[in-house]
Amino acid sequence: MQLHITTYGTYLHVKDAMFDIKRRGEDGRVVSVATYSAEKVTHILLATGTSLSTDAVRLAMRHNVDLVFIEQQGDPIGRVWHAKLGSTTKIRKRQLEASLGAEGLRWTKTWLLAKLDNQAGLIRGLKKHRPQHADYLDDKLIRLEALGLSIRSLDGLTVGAVADSLRGLEGTAGRLYFETLSYVLPRDYQFNGRSSRPAQDGFNAFLNYAYGILYSRVEKTLMVAGLDPYVGFLHRDDYNQLSMVYDFIEPYRGWADEVVFRLFSGKKVNIRDPDRAHISAVSGNKNGVAAGGYSLNAEGKKLLVDALNEFWDNDPIRYRGRNLTRSHCMQLDAHSFANELIGKTGGAPELEKL
Repeated sequence: MQLHITTYGTYLHVKDAMFDIKRRGEDGRVVSVATYSAEKVTHILLATGTSLSTDAVRLAMRHNVDLVFIEQQGDPIGRVWHAKLGSTTKIRKRQLEASLGAEGLRWTKTWLLAKLDNQAGLIRGLKKHRPQHADYLDDKLIRLEALGLSIRSLDGLTVGAVADSLRGLEGTAGRLYFETLSYVLPRDYQFNGRSSRPAQDGFNAFLNYAYGILYSRVEKTLMVAGLDPYVGFLHRDDYNQLSMVYDFIEPYRGWADEVVFRLFSGKKVNIRDPDRAHISAVSGNKNGVAAGGYSLNAEGKKLLVDALNEFWDNDPIRYRGRNLTRSHCMQLDAHSFANELIGKTGGAPELEKL
């Protein structure tokens, strides 16, 4: 279970060895909103404007509950994590070595090809329910396949030798992909490509928030597997940049895309009615969002978070011969990556087997 606390003034503390969420009511009195067993909670995300007690931190550490602090727009600020490494330092040493050689390039291509495959899979799924767009969708699939072949064929001794080409091919694929998603949406929900900060439309506002939540999940997933979230292969080693998070997240972005697309294609997002809208226009620089953009309001955040939690944690898929939640699949992938780095499972996968 994941607790997502965003309402201004909400306070998390401990009562009877359980997480207790309190909030000030309309009459000014502080009331308990909900109480949760620490054994059932896996993540707690607290947005700016909320608070917690040190007892809540201690209870979270005792039960290995991830505490993540986020901006109102969903981007992670930081986290509370126990001081133990959780695995052998050999993994991090090998991760650094791999980043400097051909092994890092092979892993980078693996993740990018998996991302393109997931994008193509979502588009193929659209054909089943939108036969009137079959020719358009087939064209996009052919072009994505060609971009995948170009990524597969890139060769070099290091990621750095072909990094610009990889980014260019990935960027082109992304533009084709989001152009396709917009094309098949109802007219009121269509958008003009990706926009991050600020989001220029409702779809991107939802997608940015979903990615922010996914970033925090991927960071913890890597740490649990003993990997360093800062030592990446493709993304640059800029100051305080979670380079490996941005590398490893690529195959899983499609999960966030699919949830957001389902909400919009199912017309569950209200962007017209001011009284029931799920997004708000930003008139000034607020909560890190520049003027002229859009952000999710409280109703929009609840709609998205509930959908994400259901999709990631309660909707199993067939994976490696087992029925697993998507969160479990991602953790297994991280452990497999770590084990392959230290030679337990034979090294990086062969690209032709993808």
